Amino acid sequence: MNSKLNKNLTVDEFREYYFLKKDLVDFCRSEGLKLGGSKKELEERIICYLESGVKLDNIKHVPKNNENPHITMDSFIGEDFVCSQKVRLFFEEKIGSSFKFKVAFQKWLKNNPDKTFRDAIIAYHDISGNLKKNSSNIDSQFQYNQYIRDFFKSNEDKSFKDAVKCWNYKKNLKGSHKYEDSDLIALKKD
Repeated sequence: MNSKLNKNLTVDEFREYYFLKKDLVDFCRSEGLKLGGSKKELEERIICYLESGVKLDNIKHVPKNNENPHITMDSFIGEDFVCSQKVRLFFEEKIGSSFKFKVAFQKWLKNNPDKTFRDAIIAYHDISGNLKKNSSNIDSQFQYNQYIRDFFKSNEDKSFKDAVKCWNYKKNLKGSHKYEDSDLIALKKD
């Protein structure tokens, strides 16, 4: 576990540092907090714990099984939708082998439980078309991805290895973890 992450941190101090998901899970395990969820959910759970000592979500939630074991175009997505292998195979059969569970599409599925899989396929094509036209937004929990994208916007002549070296330098600093030209100092160290 990252030595900076401990139960004596203030919330402001916690937010100042970058932690790997593994570090967050290790902290949750050591403090008896729920281990599951996205990196963002883990961060929110830890913030609540650091602020109040309250251990959120310690009741294990078991999602309901889909009542209909066979997915059809007219099946509803449902409240307890999960991006499972069965669902992936359905979409690959209907859309083709290029199908991917992209974050924007996953959000659409979670936010539209009353829609059918037919509607989902239409939405997938719309979302995929928009992603090709525009750079997709990167959620805040994916700071590494955003950093690498921003690095290459400013440094087209640099290598991926350079980007990672600068990221490794930046993530250990207190404060913002967004790319800045001053991060190139990491390339001069050696």
